[in-house]
Amino acid sequence: MVNSLYFNDSSMNIIKYPIITDKATRLLANNQYSFVVNPKSDKPTIKAAIEYLFNVKVIKINTSHLPKKKKRIGQYIGWKPHYKKAIVTLSEGDTINLFAEEN
Repeated sequence: MVNSLYFNDSSMNIIKYPIITDKATRLLANNQYSFVVNPKSDKPTIKAAIEYLFNVKVIKINTSHLPKKKKRIGQYIGWKPHYKKAIVTLSEGDTINLFAEEN
């Protein structure tokens, strides 16, 4: 299921964390999940990493480089770090459990 050409042991750092916002939560109804990924990773490596980590079948991936934003702390102005967002569409029967259930 995982193509070894695109995935190796150092690829565990491709997927950083899931995005949980209002828009990302609405996309869950369409079986689409949003993740922050490494800015240098491409779509085949993101697909291989998602399929390997969550044991699901990925149909489509949309990526975007988001613009940098200013961050101000007192009199100091800086920039937030650059990141890349990936919206992953899964096949019909597959899901990813982003919210841990406590017993």
